[in-house]
Amino acid sequence: MATRWGIISAGRISSDFVAALRVLPTSEHRVVAVAARSIDDARKFAQTFGIEKAYGDYMDIAKDPDVDVVYIGSIPTQHLKIGTAMMKAGKPVLCEKPLCMNVKETKEMIRVAKEQKVFMMDAVWSRFFPVYKELGRRIESGEIGEVVHVIANFGLDVRSILRLQNSKTGGGVTLEIGIYPIQFTSLIMGGEKPLKVIAGGHLNSGGVDECIGATLLYPNGKIASITASMKSDLPSEAFVIGTKGRIKVFYPMWCPEQFESPSGTFTERLPNTGHQFNFSNSQGLMYEAVEVRRCLKEGLLESPGMPHSESVTIAEIMEAVRTQAGTVYPGDE
Repeated sequence: MATRWGIISAGRISSDFVAALRVLPTSEHRVVAVAARSIDDARKFAQTFGIEKAYGDYMDIAKDPDVDVVYIGSIPTQHLKIGTAMMKAGKPVLCEKPLCMNVKETKEMIRVAKEQKVFMMDAVWSRFFPVYKELGRRIESGEIGEVVHVIANFGLDVRSILRLQNSKTGGGVTLEIGIYPIQFTSLIMGGEKPLKVIAGGHLNSGGVDECIGATLLYPNGKIASITASMKSDLPSEAFVIGTKGRIKVFYPMWCPEQFESPSGTFTERLPNTGHQFNFSNSQGLMYEAVEVRRCLKEGLLESPGMPHSESVTIAEIMEAVRTQAGTVYPGDE
């Protein structure tokens, strides 16, 4: 039986997610409903993708008995409210990154998931790419020895996206772009919390960070160097340096198709769907959908690939970085 998806928000990332699901067998994944703040937007989205039900109220998704799991693609400031409402209605949730605006909200989202005993996953889609999985396998095999340093950067000029330019709509580079080198570092460090985060950055006229740099100090002499920008295009690559060699993850490091290591280059190309996506390599959103279905079928309440504990760790790092840069959100008080 297919996993039946309900989609919250009819924006660009939701569009890409639904288009990516089309790559997968309809016997396994089917979108049955979409909800948006505007019923007209929901109907237009439904017509574009051949979705049966369109709602003008998010809570209609929570009440729909045909929806098995909810994908939340709304702006981050709404994630906690929508996510907790869905889970309290008994709906499993896949929530776009960043999961929440700060550590306090992240812990509350996880608390509700545990209290309601429903599946909830932070949609850090990078984790489920074949490149990331093979990267982990080679590191675990000892190919580059003991990991001692991670270098990761990601930068795009996205100053034209108004939502990212002020704090009231959850703007800033750390939560939107910096999360990717941060989660990459956390993955390589096995989800361990850093001993110290030393960070700085520059704010835009809207009072949110538009570029940041951070050094993360980990136990046993390990260190990570992270940069992110939303006003300039960075190389957007990542390196894992070990005592016996290094691995380079090529652009785009957040949704890669290739890396090179001492034992050779690994390549896994994404399928050409013929669909025009809004964001780079969005076909790869299918990998996290596959993981959600697997977890639901096995009765898991969280994904081993993106566990709740690591969502908290990533949130803690992001909060340390952006507050040192000077970004404060209304919900931080």
